[in-house]
Amino acid sequence: MTEAHPAPSSTPPDPRGGVSARRVSFAILALALGGFGIGVTEFAAMGLLRSIANDFGLTEPQAGHVITAYALGVVVGAPLLTVWTARWRRRTLLLVLMGLFTVGNTAAAFAPSAEILVAARFLAGIPHGAYFGVASLVAASLAGPGKQARAVSLVLLGLSVATVIGVPAATGLGEAAGWQAAFLAVGLIGALTVAAIFVVVPEPQGAVEVRAREELAALARPQILATLAVGAVGFGGMFAVYTYIQWTMVDIAGIDRAWMPAVLAVYGLGMVAGNLVGGVVADRDLDRGLVAIATAMTAVLALFAVAAHHPATALVGLFLVGATGSALVPGLQARLMKYAGRGQTLAAALNHSALNAANASGAWLGGVVIALGFGYTSPALAGATLAAVGLAILVGAVAAARRSERDEVMTGR
Repeated sequence: MTEAHPAPSSTPPDPRGGVSARRVSFAILALALGGFGIGVTEFAAMGLLRSIANDFGLTEPQAGHVITAYALGVVVGAPLLTVWTARWRRRTLLLVLMGLFTVGNTAAAFAPSAEILVAARFLAGIPHGAYFGVASLVAASLAGPGKQARAVSLVLLGLSVATVIGVPAATGLGEAAGWQAAFLAVGLIGALTVAAIFVVVPEPQGAVEVRAREELAALARPQILATLAVGAVGFGGMFAVYTYIQWTMVDIAGIDRAWMPAVLAVYGLGMVAGNLVGGVVADRDLDRGLVAIATAMTAVLALFAVAAHHPATALVGLFLVGATGSALVPGLQARLMKYAGRGQTLAAALNHSALNAANASGAWLGGVVIALGFGYTSPALAGATLAAVGLAILVGAVAAARRSERDEVMTGR
């Protein structure tokens, strides 16, 4: 509650609600730590999939359920939690979300069976999308006008850093001490994040209250649905490849399994580069930039099926798979925000739902083509097909938006 002062003051109001700049920096760092933990658990599991399969005696498609379960948790959790907790205090919600994340990953570390591991992964995925949506809003609110975009990018930087440092480290830990140790380490990161949020993240002042009905109204907009479909389908191509990357790099490219942490770091660097390039491209021309990136992603995935047969070209191809896939995300997020109206929070959360639906479908389709005997390069071709479908949806959505804009100009609206 903000304390009322009896006398007027000539000092301009502090957009941070009286919170010091130093505390704002620590608060954003705490929120980024949560993003780091989420990034590690989402992507490290793919590098540990072969070890998990060996421990539980699973086939490649069966092991892929560990990836699919997490993705489905995000798909289900992001919209439901966003709507259900619309009136919650944001600091409280962040603590609850990261608490669920911690419990899910700790349970995964001690899972005695594949079924319990899959259930724990589903639980760990539930808070993913809502956390990023709320953390971004809190960071922007604390930073104040003129600094909001930078604050949000710093929160998301935790996810990018995870793909370069955290995922290879967790994969190396899993190879050395067992995959359980990697999930336990993520649980520890989650617990540290809960403590950090409790200590340094204040409740933001002046938050605009949006009713659940206003959030849900965004789902009635055709451009929102089309943009979500692009992410849900097209982004699956990247995950079709990445889910089974350990088998592809070891058995097809001939890279020693001990080098997998470094291989995953190459992919992470591609993601970081793609995020940076994607943001610049989207700022210059949102729709044309998205079409160009989606086209490049389709081509890269198709070429990876050939590039995977040699270590050097396989690494270059993997870098480009990560780069083109992640370059799509900033533009998709910007497009959702453009057409969401007052449903900004739900749009942010649904973006993560769509991308993790792609995670689930890509992992499933990659496992299907492997099980059918087409080999470890076949997920790349299946992924290129998904990317091409996503590209077609995007082209149709862009054309519809331009027709609508022309009609508005002609009618003088």
